[in-house]
Amino acid sequence: MAYPKSLVIIPTYNEKENILLIMAEILKQDDCLEILVVDDGSPDGTGDMVQAETEKNPRIHLIRRKGKMGLGTAYVTGFKWALERDYERVFEMDADFSHSPTDLTRFLDAAENGAELVLGSRYQHNRISVVNWDLKRLILSYGANVYTRLVTGLPISDATGGFKCYSRKALQALNLNRMKSDGYCFQIETTFKIWKKGLTVKEIPIVFTDRTRGTSKMSGGIISEAFFLVLKLRLGLA
Repeated sequence: MAYPKSLVIIPTYNEKENILLIMAEILKQDDCLEILVVDDGSPDGTGDMVQAETEKNPRIHLIRRKGKMGLGTAYVTGFKWALERDYERVFEMDADFSHSPTDLTRFLDAAENGAELVLGSRYQHNRISVVNWDLKRLILSYGANVYTRLVTGLPISDATGGFKCYSRKALQALNLNRMKSDGYCFQIETTFKIWKKGLTVKEIPIVFTDRTRGTSKMSGGIISEAFFLVLKLRLGLA
């Protein structure tokens, strides 16, 4: 199948151990795929490594930011960049191999079958597909998704996951200038707003494998932010 031109957005901060490996694997999957790295001034030289690759490969692109500005704003920056160009599909994906590059064409297949937003689900059909998480983190993540469904009515088993494929139409349905959230919160907000617009949202099962190189960016503050955002979404305040 010939897929439309697609962009994989990868936000980075200190990912020198992973970034070249993940980019190489992504580009192997299909010729339709290009990569945009949004680097938040990584002190470890991640941005310099990507810059060197952009000079060798026209499918790799880089936006450098001056410091840590958050995951949500990194994706918004990438979305705007993609909409200014001719990409029909836009992915969110982590740099650390927690999301498998081999799943990318499965997302594209689902998009070609009519989904405007495709979500990689760790919890679909009451199954938990997570590797290398401790019990506390798993309970927090799973509980956040149950809470989101109960409060908002969003019929999604994994609204907090960060492996996603948007159609151009889905991104255009978001008011990107009003997106303020981060982390888990950003994932819930984008999915909820696209669903409320009446666009087709589809989940596909993935296996999430926690990073083996580098350091996790997850924090308790991000989880508490998501708790209050869900209430705001339910009340129409966000």
